[in-house]
Amino acid sequence: MKLHGKVLVAQGGGPTAVINQSLVGVVLESRKFSQVTGVYGAVYGVHGIVNEDFLDLTLETTHNLEQVALIPSSALFSTRDKPDEKYCQEMFRVMQAHDVRYFFYIGGNDSADTVRIVNQQVKASDYEFRAIHIPKTIDNDLMVNDHTPGYGSAARFVAQAFIGANLDNAALPGVYIAVVMGRNAGFLTAASALARKYPDDGPHLIYLPERPFSIDKFLKDVRGVYDKYGRCVVAVSEGIQDASRKPIVTTLVDTVEKDPHGNIQLSGTGVLGDLLANQVKQHLNIKRIRSDTFGYLQRSFFGCVSDVDQHEAREVGENAAQFALWHNLDGSVTIHRIGSYSVDYRLTPLEEVAGKTRRIPDEFINDEGNDVTDEFRVYLRPLLGSGFQSAYRLRAPRVPKILKKDK
Repeated sequence: MKLHGKVLVAQGGGPTAVINQSLVGVVLESRKFSQVTGVYGAVYGVHGIVNEDFLDLTLETTHNLEQVALIPSSALFSTRDKPDEKYCQEMFRVMQAHDVRYFFYIGGNDSADTVRIVNQQVKASDYEFRAIHIPKTIDNDLMVNDHTPGYGSAARFVAQAFIGANLDNAALPGVYIAVVMGRNAGFLTAASALARKYPDDGPHLIYLPERPFSIDKFLKDVRGVYDKYGRCVVAVSEGIQDASRKPIVTTLVDTVEKDPHGNIQLSGTGVLGDLLANQVKQHLNIKRIRSDTFGYLQRSFFGCVSDVDQHEAREVGENAAQFALWHNLDGSVTIHRIGSYSVDYRLTPLEEVAGKTRRIPDEFINDEGNDVTDEFRVYLRPLLGSGFQSAYRLRAPRVPKILKKDK
């Protein structure tokens, strides 16, 4: 049965470099169907829905949509609102008033949960309606998916940033610590491993939330690498935790900031990097120590986009429209790897994705818990896209000394 009415699309949560590809995929694909009477975009996500703040994307030119598809961050703007049942009831009331029959929400697991709640309310009414969750997150932590749109480009940025950081550290040796996004899943931090080309390239140590973090072991690891190479590059996830699952940042300071949802503020501060650098300075007597926090740079860095990520982000949007409009279905679009590298798009029940977190599989982390395995590198490499380059180094032999011969 074809539902005649409007399409509504919204973007939620943290932006990515390719989220607008999914938006444009939904809009252009939806505009092909005769039962669609209009395509609206909600400004500021679900917040825009309850406030009836819509753009009429039916009237947007195809050319401009294609230009918008190429820019990072959320073109419709986003929100951190986490709707409960009452909030979703108000959303549904607004959508009914505007004769919205198809709802597409581009986001992570919280966004999937929003779609799930809306769907439950719709089923309790006699209003014909279809809702599809479209995957998006740089954290790569959605269940069922092999990977998620946004991750490949953010991972490419992280890998390239560590290539540069390693070259800098090699020129002026010392200890360099970089904190990467990832509260509960370490996929993005793990991407730093793709910066390596030569055996002594950094990052030499990689720490993820999936393994307990010990300050004592960290210092021992750094000392071992520094003694071997005369330098040490470290990649650490913002969400590293001790054996009792307590965030490390809370064990090193007395007070920590919290976000509006009550979560400990991990992004947007340089606290963890500074604290770890101070530990190295105090206990290892190494003079040159630096730390960075990548922060928001990872999400929407302009010009650092994986073409594979772009194409797949477009296709999840297009497939979402087809699942709803051709096949009259609800659910969450999921990405599945097939062959040496290709993907298939399927529709998964919302309950299998909503409100759940996928973490790095055990086989992707080494036994010591301070690095990733070759299996992870094989998994990640296709997602970085074409044109990903590694660094070269001079290979000319040293000239024998005449005046200052080695003793």
